[in-house]
Formats: sequence, structure tokens, C-alpha cells
Amino acid sequence: MTQAWASDITYVQLQHEHIFLAVILDLYGELHRVGAEQEHKKRSGHECSGKGNEEPFPKESLEGLIHHSDQGVQYASKDYVDCLKAHDIQISMSRKGNPYDNAFAESFIKTLKVEEVYLNEYETFEDAFRNICNFIENVYNHKRLHSALNYRSPVQFEVEVALNTIA
Repeated sequence: MTQAWASDITYVQLQHEHIFLAVILDLYGELHRVGAEQEHKKRSGHECSGKGNEEPFPKESLEGLIHHSDQGVQYASKDYVDCLKAHDIQISMSRKGNPYDNAFAESFIKTLKVEEVYLNEYETFEDAFRNICNFIENVYNHKRLHSALNYRSPVQFEVEVALNTIA
């Protein structure tokens, strides 16, 4: 089975600056990963796992993975493209002017902003990142039911797939 991820970047306003937030959506089970960086930093040191960004992708097999994004400069940069190629990840980018190609990632970012970001006033990078990670890990991935997953949470869906009990 081919794995596919959709990715997008947005910003979150803090009290005196903004941060960039990158999300990766697993299109099979709708689990999310997130990384963030402050505008003045060249590389992010923050992921929801709390690990550094030396290795931007998880260690499980990435063979056959398709990484979909828009044509933003972050995704078209030589470093990012080289990283994807080094992991044998197939690169897929939206057509210019067609937001529908990246609709899954765009929809998740809208949900994240409406259900978490717009409800809070973050003072610091750490405050924003901690709250956003909590929302993704504890609410979105574990509690929020998804119609596309037959009203299961992403974590429940992945457990059932692993146990081969999906009805």
C-alpha cells in the first residue's frame, strides 16, 4: 500500500512576533505531526515529540511514500528536496493556482486555528508550541472523531488497522 502525506505551513501570531508552523498529515489515518520555528531561526529545533529537527522524518519505512505540498519556497528549496530524495520519497506538488490539490492539509490547518489557535493568546514560542502540540496529540489524534474514518479517532483507526479489526 502506498503511503501519502500532505504538508503545509502557516503562521501563528504571538504577542510580539509570529512563528511558522509546519504540519504533515498522514492521508491514510489522518494522524498529524507538527514542527515549528521562530522567524529568526534558520532551522527548527522543535517537534511535538520534543526531539530536535536533525532528522525531519520518522524512522519507520518510507518506501513508496508520496509527500504532497504546495509549491511554496520552503518545499521547493534545495535542502528540502534533497532530504526527500535522500529518503526515496516521491515529491508531489500542487499545480499553480490550484488550492484543491492540498485541500487535506489546508482543512487541518483551518481546524487547528479555529479550535485551538484563535481561542488563545500565546505569549511565547514555548507557550504556543506546548498548547498546539497538546491539541494535536491529545485532542485531534486521540479524541476527535473523523467521518472519513467511520467516526473513529486517528489513533483508534491506526490501532484497529494494526490489529486487523477494521469492519
